[in-house]
Amino acid sequence: MSQPYRHYEVVSQLVEKAAHAISLDPKVMELLKEPMRTLTVSIPVTMDDGSIRVFRGFRCQHNNVLGPFKGGIRFHPEADEDEVKTLAALMTYKCAVVGLPYGGAKGGVLCDPRELSEGELERLSRGFIRAIAPIIGPDQDIPAPDVNTNPKIMGWFVDEYAVLQGRYQRGVVTGKPIIIGGSQGRDGATGRGIMYVIREAAAAFGVNLKGATVAVQGFGNVGSYAAKFLYDLGCKIIAVADIFGGVYCRDGIDPYRLKEHEMGTGSVKDFPGTAPISNEELLTMECDILIPAALGNQLTRENADKVKAKWIVEGANGPTTPEADEILKEKGVLVIPDILANAGGVTVSYFEWVQNNYNYYWSAEEVDRRLERVMVEAFRAVKDAYTERDGVDLRVAAYIVALERLAAAMKARGWV
Repeated sequence: MSQPYRHYEVVSQLVEKAAHAISLDPKVMELLKEPMRTLTVSIPVTMDDGSIRVFRGFRCQHNNVLGPFKGGIRFHPEADEDEVKTLAALMTYKCAVVGLPYGGAKGGVLCDPRELSEGELERLSRGFIRAIAPIIGPDQDIPAPDVNTNPKIMGWFVDEYAVLQGRYQRGVVTGKPIIIGGSQGRDGATGRGIMYVIREAAAAFGVNLKGATVAVQGFGNVGSYAAKFLYDLGCKIIAVADIFGGVYCRDGIDPYRLKEHEMGTGSVKDFPGTAPISNEELLTMECDILIPAALGNQLTRENADKVKAKWIVEGANGPTTPEADEILKEKGVLVIPDILANAGGVTVSYFEWVQNNYNYYWSAEEVDRRLERVMVEAFRAVKDAYTERDGVDLRVAAYIVALERLAAAMKARGWV
């Protein structure tokens, strides 16, 4: 079952709220109302036992006024057309808010990768790229990893596309292994972007991060790196949870040691010197900064009134439902929205694409420096929209920034 926040109409309501605040040209809204294209495909895969199983896949391209479509591909048993349509729209606004020359797209395959052998997974991956090949390309639509996909799968994607085209084009996907054109700094990009946004928000709102307490839901690529980078800034990580359980220590947790423990045991559970904590306890515990970096719909009307965090920084896409948003706003909780907070990943994906186009590659330090500039400029643009308009929160302010850039591009191209 799709989670409520994923519904396309919820994103549309956020866009309408921002559009109303800036009296946006109705023609722009009309052009953003529906995706430009959604492709549904069937992918026959020969299984290890010789049988054939047909999987269903999707690729949604929302809007490309700013440039080629960009967005990840997820392999998940709950992937569906509504989900990829919603996430494609979020990518349109996310790219616009951080100033990337990309439109929004998303893809998904309805499957559970845990049930597939590596050979079956490779055949499925190559079959999906063959199915969507007519609508992707380095100057048309550039996929990337997402839930349950990774650099290895991106390697299969780029190789299969090369077979189809008769030439190797590294820039057709991002998130690849470094040896075949991936970028330095990609693994930690989303977490590092979160850190930059929190750092800038602290400076803007007069908050001292030294000793600030942080709770992190999700300890995968996003949550673990965010915890490490904030720890390096002097924050105190007091709670972390993953799908199997959570840990808490008021005196603080070293996220580097916790990651070593998680890599060795498969979970953050039972980390020495900590007490067990449930997911719900983490979400409602007293802390300065709460980072939901796992799944959507974690903060809802049922638990939002119990939230004691001063800030919520959305590492995941859509962790806060609209009902929870209203409750948190009334409580005075500052919410830094997903389309700003977690945009570090797509930003470094853009850097990878640029490097592929030039066939010249940057150091990790160069990537981090460029990422910092993008995230700082994006935060300041959103902060300006927030302070200039009474009654809007940071989420609406982020959509205002995105809509103003999309509208300017549409006008420049003669669409409106």
